[in-house]
Amino acid sequence: MPYEPPPYLAELTLSQIAEQVANRKLPPVEGWDPQKSGDSQMRIAADGTWYHEGSPIRRQAMVRAFSGLLTRDDSGQHWLVTPFEKLTIEVEDAAFIAVDCTQTEGDLAFRLNTDELVIAGPENQLRVAGDPETPAIYLMVRRGCEARLNRSTYTQLAEIALETGGDDWIVSSQGALFPLKG
Repeated sequence: MPYEPPPYLAELTLSQIAEQVANRKLPPVEGWDPQKSGDSQMRIAADGTWYHEGSPIRRQAMVRAFSGLLTRDDSGQHWLVTPFEKLTIEVEDAAFIAVDCTQTEGDLAFRLNTDELVIAGPENQLRVAGDPETPAIYLMVRRGCEARLNRSTYTQLAEIALETGGDDWIVSSQGALFPLKG
């Protein structure tokens, strides 16, 4: 079956977004305990490009498939996990890039560079990092992995914050408050 990307984010209702999130079938990585480990020879660049042995992975379907196998441990190491092996993967900044944002029915939804949709909230918190010269906002995706908001998504979120929170730069989603100033 050919891959069909989700519809334009701003055209979806919150229930449609939640349905897309719920329908995403992810491998049960948490239940796997592979005994073999090694190095995947893969890297995710700061711009979200995936590389294998130094060459970019050009098939988006492969990137989407690998992204479902990602985890990040407490030390910050990212892993690709299968039932048979656990392989390190170098991540320069964040495993994902948030490429779009919308506020729908009072909640914040994001589209990632893998076309996955994430609703911010207690499980998927926003985190501010960086400094005033190079601010950065990250969204928790799953299994310790985060998405960094790209410039246009950061701007979308800033506009939402100004509309709803004024000069306080605070946004909310699913009952959680997120200050956007460090």
